[in-house]
Amino acid sequence: MSSASLTLDPAFTVGTVDPRLFGSFVEHLGRCVYTGVFEPGHPAADEQGLRRDVLDLVRELGVTLVRYPGGNFVSGYRWEDGVGPERPVRLDPAWRSIEPNAFGLGEFMTWARRAGVTPMMAVNLGTRGVQEACDLLEYANHPGGTALSELRVTHGALEPYDIRLWCLGNEMDGPWQTGHKTAAEYGRLAAETARAMRMIDPGLELVACGSSGAGMPTFGAWEATVLEEAYDQVDYISLHAYYEPLGGDLTTFLASGAMMESYIEDAVATCDHVRARLKRDKRIQLSFDEWGVWYMSRPESEPPTEWEHAPRLLEDHYNVMDAVVVGSLLIALLRHADRVKIACQAQLVNVIAPIRTEPGGPAWRQTTFHPFAQAARHGHGEVLRVEPVSPPAGDVPALHATAVRASDGTVTLFAVNRSQTDALDLTATVRALGDVRLLEHTVLADPDLDARNTADHPDRVRPRPVGTSAVGGGTLRAVLPPVSWNVIRLG
Repeated sequence: MSSASLTLDPAFTVGTVDPRLFGSFVEHLGRCVYTGVFEPGHPAADEQGLRRDVLDLVRELGVTLVRYPGGNFVSGYRWEDGVGPERPVRLDPAWRSIEPNAFGLGEFMTWARRAGVTPMMAVNLGTRGVQEACDLLEYANHPGGTALSELRVTHGALEPYDIRLWCLGNEMDGPWQTGHKTAAEYGRLAAETARAMRMIDPGLELVACGSSGAGMPTFGAWEATVLEEAYDQVDYISLHAYYEPLGGDLTTFLASGAMMESYIEDAVATCDHVRARLKRDKRIQLSFDEWGVWYMSRPESEPPTEWEHAPRLLEDHYNVMDAVVVGSLLIALLRHADRVKIACQAQLVNVIAPIRTEPGGPAWRQTTFHPFAQAARHGHGEVLRVEPVSPPAGDVPALHATAVRASDGTVTLFAVNRSQTDALDLTATVRALGDVRLLEHTVLADPDLDARNTADHPDRVRPRPVGTSAVGGGTLRAVLPPVSWNVIRLG
């Protein structure tokens, strides 16, 4: 067993957690929508075809915000196809799928209300532009008295949807994107779209597309060019990142949180460089609106060869190792809560998701469900500055940790042990918190790192209470098993 230490002191903080840090993502991709959130005729479906068993799990997961409708899908999407009684069937070239448009804006907004989540709407800046974005905004947000707002009323939505947060396209730096653009082309289009949308509704929050990942050859230069054009018109720039154990390299995979932190810090540096060049007071914040574990190298991540409706795409079946990495990524986001204000784990159901379903069958929690649910439940408040000391696990420290102090004074320590061989004997100095006691310590770990949850065994992997941790004399002592996600609550 190795030793590790840290200090918790409410005098040293990072920033306040924006509740929208615990967002998710619903795209018309594979079975995320169809047989995921929406399945008319399912035994658990309501009168609108929304799966109530999935809604229950979404609420349990603690999701606060959902980005919709994409993703790559949005860059070829005609929003008009998904409203009203006539729903044309279209080709979706992004995922080589047949899109029936049975689920559109109205269905999503009904689902969002029932799930208790804030909508984050993306506009198509791939095959469309300023006018279509303004049309969608007028349809969605204008109270009435105009052609498009009255069209919404005739479709059954008497009150405006009042969507406040909008993405200006998706991954426009990517050559795979329908309507891919250069940074200068996109920056100009984003600025003009944002300006026009604000003329209709000045109170919007707008997200410009950043790079599709830190490994893109244009990363940094893309952000700088886009912000040179659009700095005054937007509030956030997006980051996207996915992680997998390439070549079976589990040590590097367990260090994914460190890679995410480096990506965030580089993006912040670029935003602040442009701010200095333009001599602006406003700071651009970050929207990490796609993140997660995605086994892109697997064949099931390839689009189908034939055109299909709701094909089984990207249905990764997550194990214990994946759940621990997701926990570490959540820690990385919380450790940068001063600049990362929005984040969306991708995606919500079936597609690289914490929730799985079967058509006509059950819904269940994947292993990755649990770290997100615990962070969403206990991660609201002020993030404390935590600097752990521990032995290395490859090129990074074995211990990855952060802590959040809630408004009632409760402090939750989130900690991952990245070591594949050694438990960590953690000593945490907590005397600055006052006279606190241990409320609970749960751990997600398993001797079988490939253990997974299934429809038949949905609780094979879940957090379990630990009875050996203790607080005394201003010190917390706990043992963190190898490859584990730990939640320790003090109050």
